[in-house]
Amino acid sequence: MTVDGLSRVAGWFRWVALAEAFSWIGLLTGMYFKYLGTPRTEIGVHIFGMLHGLVFLAFLALGVLVGRAARWSPTIWVAALAASLVPLASVVFLRWAERSGALVAAQAPAVA
Repeated sequence: MTVDGLSRVAGWFRWVALAEAFSWIGLLTGMYFKYLGTPRTEIGVHIFGMLHGLVFLAFLALGVLVGRAARWSPTIWVAALAASLVPLASVVFLRWAERSGALVAAQAPAVA
């Protein structure tokens, strides 16, 4: 993947990471109204459950693309996977990845 291609995919990864966090909020709110809230309703879980599932899959797919292009270490791969499972952790991972340079293309090793 070219540097321009990685920056484009990394941009999508940023948006999807934020969308994943918002879909978590929606799903957790829907679960509250399904089990505890008044009135009790399942509509939030139906809507945000499907939305969160789709955004979760997009987060994983784009994470694979960015991770391969940026040559992530196994530790970063595990952190990205954990961030996809814990509510709102995708934003924490995204901020860390931006600050550490994990969303930048890795330099190819020099050939002697």
